[in-house]
Amino acid sequence: MHKDWFSTSGGAWPWVAFGGRSRFFESGEVRLAILSLLDEGPKHGYQVMKELEERSGGLYRASAGSIYPTLQQLEDEDLIQSLQQNGKRVFTITEAGKLELAKDPEAVRRIWLRAEKWEEWGQYMKPDTMSVMKPLMALGKAAWGAAARNSSKSGGEERVREVLDRARQELERL
Repeated sequence: MHKDWFSTSGGAWPWVAFGGRSRFFESGEVRLAILSLLDEGPKHGYQVMKELEERSGGLYRASAGSIYPTLQQLEDEDLIQSLQQNGKRVFTITEAGKLELAKDPEAVRRIWLRAEKWEEWGQYMKPDTMSVMKPLMALGKAAWGAAARNSSKSGGEERVREVLDRARQELERL
């Protein structure tokens, strides 16, 4: 595979969520992300949901059905605590929560690095631009098919790259 294809995407292709990867967070990562957000300061549940969405460029939209039970579980484990402020339940991280967060700082770093990469793509992944997804996937399938058919031919893969580079350049000129 040509190195530049993947590296130009920053190593993350969020559209896989539409054709392969169906979840933004891996197992246990929502907990770490929430603890990390609360480590930055107190938040109510809606703020947690909105910040997760913003940090992913809008590509991850947490539902109340996933966030509030997780907040409750974290509270039951004494990793966070809540109190009522101005009619809203506000959550803060506890010392035990900070210790939990400190157990795997690399995992937390990976979560937010992935979110940043998704955020980069988020500017393009709007409802009015999603109509190009089907032709884009067809182009990808055709490109991989051509690369497979021509990989044993002299200069075959290079010809496929040249076609794709011309298409990219033309799209960038639009």
